[in-house]
Amino acid sequence: MAFAGLPPLTLYIHLPWCVRKCPYCDFNSYEAKADLPERRYVDALLRDLDTEIPLARGRPLQSVFIGGGTPSLFSGAAIERIIGGVRVRLALDEDAEITLEANPGAVEAERFVEFRKAGVNRLSIGVQSFRVPQLAVLGRIHDAEEAVRAVELARRAGFDNINLDLMYALPGDDVAGAVSDLKVALELAPAHLSWYQLTLEPNTAFHRRPPPLPDEDVVREIEERGRALLARSDFERYEVSAYARPGHRCVHNLNYWQFGDYLGIGAGAHGKVSDPECGTIERRAKQRNPRTYLEQAGSEGAVATERIDSAEQIALEFLMNALRLPDGVSAACYEERTGRPLAALEDPLREAVRRGWLKADPGRLVPTPAGLLVLNRLLALFLVLRPRADCA
Repeated sequence: MAFAGLPPLTLYIHLPWCVRKCPYCDFNSYEAKADLPERRYVDALLRDLDTEIPLARGRPLQSVFIGGGTPSLFSGAAIERIIGGVRVRLALDEDAEITLEANPGAVEAERFVEFRKAGVNRLSIGVQSFRVPQLAVLGRIHDAEEAVRAVELARRAGFDNINLDLMYALPGDDVAGAVSDLKVALELAPAHLSWYQLTLEPNTAFHRRPPPLPDEDVVREIEERGRALLARSDFERYEVSAYARPGHRCVHNLNYWQFGDYLGIGAGAHGKVSDPECGTIERRAKQRNPRTYLEQAGSEGAVATERIDSAEQIALEFLMNALRLPDGVSAACYEERTGRPLAALEDPLREAVRRGWLKADPGRLVPTPAGLLVLNRLLALFLVLRPRADCA
């Protein structure tokens, strides 16, 4: 079965360098041991983007997200050249969201002004914690004062759409400490908060040498008190770890969770594009090593592709994203972006409703609060799906 149409399109741009690799980080990032090859890397990004243009199929970009690494290490001129190069090659929605990630230890007032002039209209600042002991354990290069100052500088530069990344359940954490972090963040009045639990990811220093983390009861109390505080502060939880003031949900991340399409350029960047006629999806991954990427960007050797033509796999990938949304998604969205009728999920849907993990709404897939707490168990109900014939 073919898809009913093409989903929205966004663009992710990866700048892989940072000042220091954090022990919990599993992103494709590398310590900048010398001057950044800004010009060469931007040249490579634009060559990379040239090869992606046909995959847009005429769609405008709803958002651009410049992540890393620490993109704020790049100059304002480099960011301006990147965004300008995107605008020349692809159409952007008139109100396209353009986000840049920044770390408090790698920003200055003048550079924030330059980023704003370059076209960035949303900042995501990686604070993680305002407490000195926790920042030290996390390997962060900033302190609490620098974190507060970064937000103030961003606001003076004209940014009113600011996200703060904040973690809880840190090594040596307790309820009072985690909630105090959240209170400090709320006092800075960001438009958006990414408030998420520290997890020990494979291939990280923390995974190799696990630090002492709080037990499940402490984590549960942190979450309950934190979510209540966020709700009282007019922050709506619209994804498992994402909270926004009205009108400030992250367009870029919502497109991921709603199974939209996205192009990815840069070392280690990933993309996902739909073929509506065939009802298949292509996953694209770029060369991870920055040195090799600089040489190969724009060539066939710089990208690995995977074609997904299994109806079961497409449906599961949709659900793995969409069921993270407390508001869920419409049945029409599911059918449009998977090419499958919702009726094919009749048995697991009935069982999920019976267990109290999904709301009994025939027009939407909406997890209950209980379902969000056992998301992996909820998804497991959908592991057996009816097959369909592949596209010839």
